[in-house]
Amino acid sequence: MKLDILVLAAHPDDAELGCGGTIAKHVALGHKVGIVDFTKGELGTRGTPETRAEEAATAANVLGVAVRTNLALQDGFFQNDPDHQLRVIQAIRRYQPEIVLANAILDRHIDHGKGASLGADASFLSGLAKIRTKDTEGREQAAWRPKVVYHYIQSQFIVPDFIMDITGYWETKLQAIKAFKSQFYDPSSQEPETYISNPAFLQMIESRALEFGHAIGARHGEGFTVRRYPGVNNLFNLI
Repeated sequence: MKLDILVLAAHPDDAELGCGGTIAKHVALGHKVGIVDFTKGELGTRGTPETRAEEAATAANVLGVAVRTNLALQDGFFQNDPDHQLRVIQAIRRYQPEIVLANAILDRHIDHGKGASLGADASFLSGLAKIRTKDTEGREQAAWRPKVVYHYIQSQFIVPDFIMDITGYWETKLQAIKAFKSQFYDPSSQEPETYISNPAFLQMIESRALEFGHAIGARHGEGFTVRRYPGVNNLFNLI
């Protein structure tokens, strides 16, 4: 399956929190979008890998993505090294996306910065024909390099290089986030409170979406950073 956009995420729920509105909007525009989670989030204080997998599937249905897979890398300990790069290269070559959305370049959770570097480096290396990989059926994969890699913003504030207008898609994003019932605020939960299960966390996520939206004259927005200058061929595309 060829995708238009591939979202790379260190943990299940990273994609929803960082760029859920962007995903939902582009699905509505007719683009094929997929998510590849690097880990099962097995080190999370709340929930289990099994519940996280169920929640991720529910969130994927909410967003309308064409595919969601999990590489089962080691939560907290995966690295941006050749072995892990090859795993991500296989996924990129499998789906041949034009655009990759990857984790925040810097964040509170160490996996997010590592995920950003791993996603960006694998996207470049995937275009080198002399790096040979095989698909799940043992067939040689063709080299493929996405046109661009954009990094969504997560918990820690980062000044965005551009902001996506997600007006009309905030409720879909929120529904997808709340699919992860084990992770976020639930007054009936008996599990320990965490940084993200505190009700103030989702309030912060919405406040940022409102702030980014306000900055571009929209209701809600999501910020992204780029590693190279973004190019435009029409000034009216920047309105």
